[in-house]
Amino acid sequence: MNRPLVGTLATAVLGAAALVGTAGSAGAAPLPGKSAHPDRVITAAPSAQRGAAAHGSGAEVQLQSKAKSKAKAVNFAGTVALSNCSGSIVRMPTSQANDPALVMTNGHCLETGMPGPGEVIVDQPSSRSFTVLGASANQLGTIKATKVAYSTMTDTDVTLYQTSSTYAQIQQKFNIKPLELATSHPVQGNAITVVSGYWKKTYSCNIDGFVHTLKEGDWTWKDSVRYTPECQTIGGTSGSPVIDNATGKVAAINNTGNEDGEQCTVNNPCEVDESGNVTVHQGTNYAEETYGIPQCFVAGNKLDLSQAGCELPKSGALRR
Repeated sequence: MNRPLVGTLATAVLGAAALVGTAGSAGAAPLPGKSAHPDRVITAAPSAQRGAAAHGSGAEVQLQSKAKSKAKAVNFAGTVALSNCSGSIVRMPTSQANDPALVMTNGHCLETGMPGPGEVIVDQPSSRSFTVLGASANQLGTIKATKVAYSTMTDTDVTLYQTSSTYAQIQQKFNIKPLELATSHPVQGNAITVVSGYWKKTYSCNIDGFVHTLKEGDWTWKDSVRYTPECQTIGGTSGSPVIDNATGKVAAINNTGNEDGEQCTVNNPCEVDESGNVTVHQGTNYAEETYGIPQCFVAGNKLDLSQAGCELPKSGALRR
């Protein structure tokens, strides 16, 4: 797995990204689980059977078409750019205006290094800055973290930062509302948009299906989202929110893709079914579901891993 860029090199690359706007092409920063060669020819793809199932037919297509017509327009409002990844300002259904705002990105985007298998990080001080984007991906300013509330690459791939700004302060200063995390499981076939604050680019496709276990190097993730082929995410899109077009809520967090067709290696995740059968789909990209995260937060946006229904990993090597 390629580690995130750090220091002045990352700053230079981010500045270049701002100049090129939405150009997701060769030259994208090579990041964890994302291809450094987005122009690479893909020689294999998900099966036609899976693709057909995702898109549906007949009445299903009509229903999806109706849903699409009612879908909320997806833009960049609520997203952020990090020095090496993408992210978003998120709220739980119970979050209040004066709660400290949370920023979500991948576990492998953590500035202190990728968490090891089984490692859980909570309440770790952080002063990381995030560039807040407007609806058209214009840079509005920055907000700053006070701590890493939670981070892991076990079962999922997520980092949640607590910031020094409240949602009310962010709205007053930038006229930006946070994105809300959905609390129900994503639905196969639903239209989604992956919104990358790093590249100021969006990717539109559908949920192709779900992967029992996704394995990449030493890491394994459970019940991952598989995209249809249209979402050819690249380096720098790691941590992007995956928006359900019909609801406008965050259904998942973008994190990886199989670049070279290798099996279960870094940058080449493989799918493992309930029976242990392994399959590889070169060029296919994935995300990790987020609907269970709200169960782990209580009033004041405080993390409580002991909450009933909270299934985020709690054991293993705990780092504070």
